[in-house]
Amino acid sequence: MKTEYQKAWFFVLPVLVLVAFNALIPMMTVVNYSVQETFGDNLFFWQGLGWFEQILRSDRFHAALGRQFLFTFLILIIEVPLGIAIALSMPRKGFWVPVCLVLMALPMLIPWNVVGAMWNIFTLPDIGLLGYFLNHVMGINYDMTQDPLAAWITIVTMDVWHWTSLVVLLSYAGLVSIPDAYYQAAKIDGASNWAVFRYIQLPKMKTVLTIAILLRFMDSFNIYTEPFVMTGGGPGNSTTLLSIDLVKIALGQFDLGPAAAMSLIYFAITLLVSWLFYTLMTKDDQN
Repeated sequence: MKTEYQKAWFFVLPVLVLVAFNALIPMMTVVNYSVQETFGDNLFFWQGLGWFEQILRSDRFHAALGRQFLFTFLILIIEVPLGIAIALSMPRKGFWVPVCLVLMALPMLIPWNVVGAMWNIFTLPDIGLLGYFLNHVMGINYDMTQDPLAAWITIVTMDVWHWTSLVVLLSYAGLVSIPDAYYQAAKIDGASNWAVFRYIQLPKMKTVLTIAILLRFMDSFNIYTEPFVMTGGGPGNSTTLLSIDLVKIALGQFDLGPAAAMSLIYFAITLLVSWLFYTLMTKDDQN
């Protein structure tokens, strides 16, 4: 019988300590605040589950959560099909392969706050290139600072520009891993382009698409920096997503108890929906 080398766990210990310091300890602090009330001076009063009841019954929370789900739904329904389409149109061999890959990766290299500031300036109605073009050249009344619809179109377009590349690169990785024998067999059978995509390419991309959808869901559902820099949650509360509302409660109003309870509910929703996504997309593989 082969003896296991138990001392190897000591090499993992620094990582476990780092994870505990960066994740578990802050999480326990949030849990502590979520069941207590504080008025400063490090004085705490037991609140129990009162903050959770208050958040779950709050119309403000329901409205922000609805906007968050709407934003995530729009992002997934646009970025996933668009990313697949771009990946299918990219060359598989030749000089243009690295060029296309570098161009696709460029938007993801830009920091989130820079993306928000860049798109904010780009879309301002008077001085922004896009805003000026739409208003003064195309004759479209566009002002994301005053029109909620324009604000929504802007933040969705910004995220599509920033993160569709992730879906493209993952889909492209799945496509180039398909052996040429599959395409040769499809060609002999006279399969159409749609049949090749439906029965060869899409099934082979299922694993990478699962990763792409999970990553894009979690990132878009927890997005904060870009829309906050662009719109600040406005005009009014039209683009106040759940993440922005959470920061307003925690730092703007300094209601640490309700903010902690909301963050735990937020975290639970993210985990639950991610688990549902993963279960549904891997259901056939488990049978």
